[in-house]
Amino acid sequence: MKTKKIRSLCLSAALIAGILGACSQSSSTSSSSEGGTQVIKIATQSPLSGGSATLGGAIKLGAQLALEEQQEKFKKMGFKLQLVPYDDQGDPKKGVSNAQLIGSDEQVFGVIGHLNSGVSIPSSEVYEKYSIPMISPASTATEVTDRNLKAVNRVCARDDFQGPAGATYAVETLKAKKIFVIQDKTSYGQGLADAFKNAAVKQGAKIVGYEGITAGEKDFNGVLNSVSSAKPDLVYFGGLYAEGGLIVKQARHKGIDVPIMGGDGLDSSTYVDIAGDSVKNTFLTSVAGDVNKTAAGKKFAEAYKDKFGKNVESYSAYAYDSMGVMLKGLENAIKSNDGKMPARQQVRDAVRAIKDYKGVVTQVGFDSKGDNKYAKVYIYKFNQKAYPAEQDGEISK
Repeated sequence: MKTKKIRSLCLSAALIAGILGACSQSSSTSSSSEGGTQVIKIATQSPLSGGSATLGGAIKLGAQLALEEQQEKFKKMGFKLQLVPYDDQGDPKKGVSNAQLIGSDEQVFGVIGHLNSGVSIPSSEVYEKYSIPMISPASTATEVTDRNLKAVNRVCARDDFQGPAGATYAVETLKAKKIFVIQDKTSYGQGLADAFKNAAVKQGAKIVGYEGITAGEKDFNGVLNSVSSAKPDLVYFGGLYAEGGLIVKQARHKGIDVPIMGGDGLDSSTYVDIAGDSVKNTFLTSVAGDVNKTAAGKKFAEAYKDKFGKNVESYSAYAYDSMGVMLKGLENAIKSNDGKMPARQQVRDAVRAIKDYKGVVTQVGFDSKGDNKYAKVYIYKFNQKAYPAEQDGEISK
């Protein structure tokens, strides 16, 4: 999504949020307690329907598991924790509309989300207006935190870290010299592709093609004809798994058998389902680590499977850790307020103050912009039609 369009959404969101905020101060329809226990809601915002629902659903479920595990703890403190999931459909307008509803509900004290950077950016303007802390498990675009909003945080790495990490692997390990870049014109896809492209050029690779596709497309014959003509020794795609899987499958059918690489938007079991056997010899960078690498991660994966009947996806654990950080900030705010219900601003500031939280897959410590100083990038390769891919290294800042 172009920045101009995003900023237009932001301005509209801020105006409506201000009106809603004024109304909520004069008249609130929600009760603040249930049976003497004060209610605190934490919202999730992610695509629960549409082409990105696999990853969006994983964010909701990971956050839900973490919240339910701590409900008894907060009950003893006099608070009832509730999860309120919202479906942003991967659409900036829907995300902003949901954010307005979240902001007007005085019982909501935090948001876990979003998946898509293009949704996080305008929606977070509303959270900022209402002083509601947001922690994203997955939004990697640099603009998410570069605006220096007090309410906006993320546990994952940024595109200006992920893109160059992928370029280093492509040039040094895969020995790519001629690279064709495709991106989906979103804040995430284009930002990641540009970060990769610029770093690859600095490392001596030649970009033999750079084209954009539109999210939702199904037929990539045109762009793949350009790839065939350019004869690259690696194709890089900045975008999500729905289009990425089709590009891989159609490329192989055209005889394009060079390595194909992408970012964390491909880190999904549905990517493998779409690409099929063509997924072999494809690579991705992900800001999400392998849960099976630690004892805590394995325990989490087992609990997730037992509760939901599903295997973890890339952002299941990052959503779990994001909720863990949110609830730690909430707990700290309550304690510093003598055990009483804190203000949203207190929770917002307590979340940003987190410096050394140990999650099941990542350590979290926020810098002044809300970025996680412990974030890493992981390299994965597909040797067979199976998810998850094989981890082939990790890169720290």
